[in-house]
Amino acid sequence: MKSPLINIKNLHISVSTFLPEQLAPEVSIFVPAAPATPSSGALTPPAIGEYWVGQGGLYAGIQQGDDGQLHHKIFAAADIGRFAWGEYGTETGATSKINGVLNTTTLRDADGSFPAAEAASNYTADGHHDFVLPSIAELFHASCHIPDSFAKETYWSSSQFSANHAYHMDFEYGWLDYTVKGNERVARPVRSLLIQ
Repeated sequence: MKSPLINIKNLHISVSTFLPEQLAPEVSIFVPAAPATPSSGALTPPAIGEYWVGQGGLYAGIQQGDDGQLHHKIFAAADIGRFAWGEYGTETGATSKINGVLNTTTLRDADGSFPAAEAASNYTADGHHDFVLPSIAELFHASCHIPDSFAKETYWSSSQFSANHAYHMDFEYGWLDYTVKGNERVARPVRSLLIQ
């Protein structure tokens, strides 16, 4: 008698089924993230001196505020006119040398007329309504980082020096000084984005 070619004592068979998506090659899908909020550190600024698309102006770099936190500084792309500072002979409380938001808010809430601060706070760009008249430190920051973006003019800050005088920055000679509030000087709004 001939022996069988295959001798099977125990046979175990496993069958697996695959879903169609398991057979498809691996594909990476890019899903864009939701836009960052303006106060988010996730925003990526352009190079200093370039227009920051969607943010309303020229990027002037990062500056530390009086709160110790870091802020992106964005200046309007152009001057908005010549104005008097306003209210000669009046102490206003807008005395911060660093915080243009605080100074401009103080001037807007004060009795009297403050044309440079009013014009700056009424300025809008790229849908942003949070522009202010810069403090003297913010103007100095601009003179260090984006001086060629300014005319060779004297610009008002929102920082009061005294009842009769306010600080200004001269972009022709680099002088930081003060002058009579009734004099007309150029205004250039700024906005800040907190880096978190």
